[in-house]
Amino acid sequence: MTAIVDLAAGTVFLGGGGEGHAQPQNLLLKYANRHGLIAGATGTGKTVTLQVLAESFSMAGVPVFMADVKGDLAGIARAGDPEGKLKDAFASRAAQIGMALDYQAFPVTFWDIWGERGHPVRTTPAEMGPLLLSRLMGLTDAQEGVMNIAFRVADEEGLALLDMKDLQAMLVWVGQNAKELSLKYGNVSTASVGAIQRALLVLEGEGGDRLFGEPALELADMMRLDGAGKGMVNILSAEKLMNAPRLYATFLLWLMSELFEQLPEVGDPDKPKMAFFFDEAHLLFDDAPPALVAKIEQVARLIRSKGVSLWFISQNPADLPESVLGQLGNRVQHALRAFTAKDQKALKLAAQNYRPNPAFDTAEAIQAVGTGEAVTSLLEAKGVPGMVQRTLVRPPLSQLGPIEDAERAALNAASPMAAKYGTALDRESAAEILARRAVEAAAASAPPAKPGDDDLWSMEAPRNRGRRYDPKLQIPPEPAAKPSRTRAGSSDSIATTFGKSLARQLGTKTGQALVRGVLGSLFRGK
Repeated sequence: MTAIVDLAAGTVFLGGGGEGHAQPQNLLLKYANRHGLIAGATGTGKTVTLQVLAESFSMAGVPVFMADVKGDLAGIARAGDPEGKLKDAFASRAAQIGMALDYQAFPVTFWDIWGERGHPVRTTPAEMGPLLLSRLMGLTDAQEGVMNIAFRVADEEGLALLDMKDLQAMLVWVGQNAKELSLKYGNVSTASVGAIQRALLVLEGEGGDRLFGEPALELADMMRLDGAGKGMVNILSAEKLMNAPRLYATFLLWLMSELFEQLPEVGDPDKPKMAFFFDEAHLLFDDAPPALVAKIEQVARLIRSKGVSLWFISQNPADLPESVLGQLGNRVQHALRAFTAKDQKALKLAAQNYRPNPAFDTAEAIQAVGTGEAVTSLLEAKGVPGMVQRTLVRPPLSQLGPIEDAERAALNAASPMAAKYGTALDRESAAEILARRAVEAAAASAPPAKPGDDDLWSMEAPRNRGRRYDPKLQIPPEPAAKPSRTRAGSSDSIATTFGKSLARQLGTKTGQALVRGVLGSLFRGK
């Protein structure tokens, strides 16, 4: 019997190919970080293939992250039922490809941006950065420029942007001090600030405000092993999230950028440090500007040296840019339909991405494979693309389909992540600091009040701040000198006073500015 995971040989068994599907098709763990593609029309078995790969990586001790867009990947937390309705089909397939059906459950942690079907998963605006936030809100180039200025000043001035209200307060301040900031950073349009604020309101209405806050997600909590050495399978509940596709795509891009920035260089490890699956991958690139697509390509190309295996799942390979598609060495192509001339062209292009097999025509095979069967090409020794094969994908060892809500709730309650992420934090950050500075600026610029005849001149009396009481004379001393004004008879507004204060400091803290990575997220030293 073929072992599903052979750590000594460094292989993961995907299924059987060749004549009678008797030839094992193995993914080499050493080359899993050369990334992969799972493609195929709806109902052809992409989700099962995703589950099978997630199981295999977990058995090999590799943590996994995947988004559950349909709600049926949660079954990986429960062992498959040997008496289930698919028992005969699975047993027949297992016998045909030469594997034993050892049904088992896998360690799972559920995550959910809304905190309803999993542990809340949060980040901060500061960590996400202006580039991804601008993509999330669909900002223009001019508005993205203003967003970059807001983040630059916040970084330099130590104003932590931890949640939505911090970002809103920072933008208000930028708008109030647009003139001073424009002298150093270029034009800051109050119209652009207003447009960004409106985009934030739309994002808040879509539930995006739930994403921002603390405690922020720590990658180490995803990259865990259980007591038996299996990699943790992290499942993001995305059924509701898919109603906001831009939020879904931006969150996944942020998570990928965090992996890229935080993990150390390891070259080509014997197995990946983490496997990351992007379902509905076309959403990552829909309406994305060329500059962002270029950055995604750069991250996909370089993250493999960090030991991360990226897998893109979509209906058609043409959904991905050629620059990204070229980075995907391991490919599992389920059936594609060619009902129109456009479909036929896409089919021919998909077939050209594979190393030909003289035994069959690749384009015809892609149309002919049935459910649970795929055309595969897996990297061989020295990273050479394998010859295309018609492969019968192995059956999953865990439950196929969702689990009961009560079981999911019990797993969430028993998880050690519940205590860490269950309660939101709200510590002092940009909104509170800006409000306090405004009050201090107002107090500094206000003239001292004149005493009334019935004033007792108590040291605690607010009107006597700025005067000193002399108990020996029993009379009030002379009032303190009034603060100077720009023009006689007028006082600076709160915004103007604070703006001048900051304008004097701009340029003095550049060397202390925080460093941001390729996709704009905060760069942490290794």
